[in-house]
Amino acid sequence: MENILSVDLSSETSPIVQEVRGREYIEYGTEEWRNLYPQFLIDLYYNSSTHAAIINTTAEMIAGEDIVVEESENLEQFVKIKKFFAEANGKESLHEVIKKLSFDFKLQGAFAIHIIWNKAKTEIAEIYHVPVERVRASRPNAMGVVDCYYVCSDWGNTRTNKPVKIAAFNTKDRTNPSQLLYSGLYSPNMDIYHTPDYLAANNWALVDQRVAEFHLNNISNGFSGSYMISFANGVPTQEERFQIERSLAEKFTGASNSGKFVLTFSDDKTRTPEITPITVSNADKQYLALQELLVQNILTGHRVTSPMLMGIKNDTGLGSNVDEMNAAFEIYLNTVVVPYQKHILKTLSKIFEVNGMNLPISFVQAKPITSKFTIEDMKEVMTQDEIREELGLKPLAEEELTAEDDNYNLEKVGTIVSDGKELPLFDTKEEAEAEAEKIGCSGHHIHTQDGKEYFMPCANHDQLINLKDCDCGKKKECDKSCYEKTELDKAIEEYGEDMPKGWEIFSEQEAEDEIEDFNFEEELNLSYYEFATTGSAYPNRKSGQDQRSKQEKYENDIYRVRYRYAGKSSGEREFCNKMTKAGKIYRKEDIIAMGRRAVNPGWGKGGSNTYSIWKFKGGGNCYHKWFRVILVQTGSRPKNSDTIITSTEARSRGVKLPRNAQEVSVAPIDMPNNGFVKKR
Repeated sequence: MENILSVDLSSETSPIVQEVRGREYIEYGTEEWRNLYPQFLIDLYYNSSTHAAIINTTAEMIAGEDIVVEESENLEQFVKIKKFFAEANGKESLHEVIKKLSFDFKLQGAFAIHIIWNKAKTEIAEIYHVPVERVRASRPNAMGVVDCYYVCSDWGNTRTNKPVKIAAFNTKDRTNPSQLLYSGLYSPNMDIYHTPDYLAANNWALVDQRVAEFHLNNISNGFSGSYMISFANGVPTQEERFQIERSLAEKFTGASNSGKFVLTFSDDKTRTPEITPITVSNADKQYLALQELLVQNILTGHRVTSPMLMGIKNDTGLGSNVDEMNAAFEIYLNTVVVPYQKHILKTLSKIFEVNGMNLPISFVQAKPITSKFTIEDMKEVMTQDEIREELGLKPLAEEELTAEDDNYNLEKVGTIVSDGKELPLFDTKEEAEAEAEKIGCSGHHIHTQDGKEYFMPCANHDQLINLKDCDCGKKKECDKSCYEKTELDKAIEEYGEDMPKGWEIFSEQEAEDEIEDFNFEEELNLSYYEFATTGSAYPNRKSGQDQRSKQEKYENDIYRVRYRYAGKSSGEREFCNKMTKAGKIYRKEDIIAMGRRAVNPGWGKGGSNTYSIWKFKGGGNCYHKWFRVILVQTGSRPKNSDTIITSTEARSRGVKLPRNAQEVSVAPIDMPNNGFVKKR
């Protein structure tokens, strides 16, 4: 009788909240799990595979890929909140804490945060995640408000593990340096605790658990009433009967003994054992129907419209799965995930407000790439390697081609012969520009033949002919003589410098928060003369940034400051490729001048050809940054140099803080909207 599936659903899944005489806290449990309802939910999570898959996926979606803060003119607040993001406590970043809160929020319907005030009680110094199963609310005070909580590592054994009292979070009463914030979404008929949103599906999750236990016991106990064996050769003694039973059980029960056969010996057929199968009518179909029923009801309780979204296979075809997942994701995101996220952000905003960090924050949503952009959209704004990265693929090797490349054959409508070379003609400028990109140039030009206009690749005939001369269509790179120099090529040649002889790199780091109009080199040299008792003049190149001071004693600077363009991925964007491959260093004034030239056309606001190269580097989705390189003469390191550089670096971030100063130290890919300027 132990293996019969029997589940008492009337008392096992509904929570009971009650005050018990002699206890300062309010119990939260069921009849079987007294004051252990959160532990019951954890037990259910561990024993129902379908239920666990939904909770795991939803918790990941709630936490998102990261949490970000919107750009602001107030650099002090921005830097402060970014620091809090990086270190919410001594061991974890804020997003690591949020991932734990998100899991508790989905599993338990609530989350708890341990808040530590600083010594002056003016700001919140740290926050920690507290597992919800360890928290119980105290009895409400005379005003009906819960003003403290009790935390215990094991509520099933409070004699050994004494509950610890902790004050409830209160921005007005900061008497206690350690406080607990317990929060969750509204739960009907629950004034003290919060219940999970899938509460109605707990019965079915429990059935899932019991069905799994039932099948496990059947496998462990083997026959379990599946066969009746009758011996027709007399009734043996009781001891002999026990021995026969033990022998059959040892030989034929259990999963490892499946498939074995029974061998018998007898004097005649009338005395052979009779083996009669005991079958349950349509048992296989009954269990399949039950499995489908409980899975569907668990999904319904969690408000999941597509099991594929949770990693649960269904029977729909592959073609419909993409559309189904995209639609299901949007529904689930907006109806389930976003309300959880908004509540977490609202709670965190209370903490940030206390610390004077009143900046808008948001989650970076984890979503299928196809749910927002079509392939055509991505082709217009992303490079091939960027698209492959989004799809989880490695960049192609130089000799590899995509399927599209292999089949790439634009329909040219004719050709012309110029200077003995055959050049293609196309009906549309899009085809001509695509061919131009393929062979190594850009743009298009119009050719009239027999009274009709055709489109040809490259900006003009000469450029196309030169490309044909060096056979650029068959090479990944061409010599510069093979094409007309772009504005970027000219700027690199004009502004780029190699490492000067007689100088060495003293310091190199990200140009963190350095504002656009701050002259780092001039400030560095001025600071040097302020610190030094005597100054030695060093010969410098007499131009531009190296001689900005009009005072005679500063004519020859001690330091030179240059900037290097670098990042973690070069990608296939022409601007980034050429800038990184050139390996040059630049003066800031020259970088600013680049922003007034069309060195990276089309990446400015609204598709304009010019923008601040200092702030936005290669444009939206760019991974690159400017690194500040401080040079001194070889073997002539000045005294007090560390102090000078540190103080100058501080001034570079604190003088006349203009809008968007923080963008300098951030790669566009990590900026809000990935560095793209939103169209008005």
